[in-house]
Amino acid sequence: MSIRVLIADDQEMVRRGVRTILESHPDIEVIGEAADGVEALRLAGRSRPDVALVDIRMPGLDGLEVTRRLAGPEAAEPVKVVILTTFDLDEYVYPALRHGASGFVLKRSGPALLVEAVRAAVNGDSLISPSITVRLLRHVTEPEPALAPPREPLTERERQIAGQVALGKSNSDIAAELFISPGTVKTHLANIQRKLGVGNRVGIAVYAWELGYVSQRPR
Repeated sequence: MSIRVLIADDQEMVRRGVRTILESHPDIEVIGEAADGVEALRLAGRSRPDVALVDIRMPGLDGLEVTRRLAGPEAAEPVKVVILTTFDLDEYVYPALRHGASGFVLKRSGPALLVEAVRAAVNGDSLISPSITVRLLRHVTEPEPALAPPREPLTERERQIAGQVALGKSNSDIAAELFISPGTVKTHLANIQRKLGVGNRVGIAVYAWELGYVSQRPR
């Protein structure tokens, strides 16, 4: 089945270019375009896309608020969101992660990266590895408030797995490292997301770094 994508950007030329890139792939279908945040939410509620590509700066509601409503922990029917941004180091990166964004794509990036981001989001992954994301967060210009404490304490095994996620390890890598099955890893990840109140692996990584679950720093 095709991956159903909604494009939200206030620039018509950008929307047109993104649509052309995505629709050149038979496994991706663009189901709608929105020129502002309010329209993006309306179309997402009506069409239920698999992935929403959301510009960070839009009239009405910006990309952060759209992301929070579509992908945040309180979203009734979460949608995978990939942020479209102009800058590598953007003061919006950290809030977007907290709101549930599954990845980031620079508008000047090539077509292959854009398509990879869409497919990664559908598969429950992020285009940007957690270790690179952490390096980006170090350049955020405005300090952010501390993360909310976990809703429930993580077990020792869950802390180990969260630390592995923060190092960019896949489920199979984690399973091999901890001598458990990939299915068990998947179950633990679901429990970790629930306890931390995050929507994806990137959110787990942010908590893991800030709470000290990682035994080595990214290079």
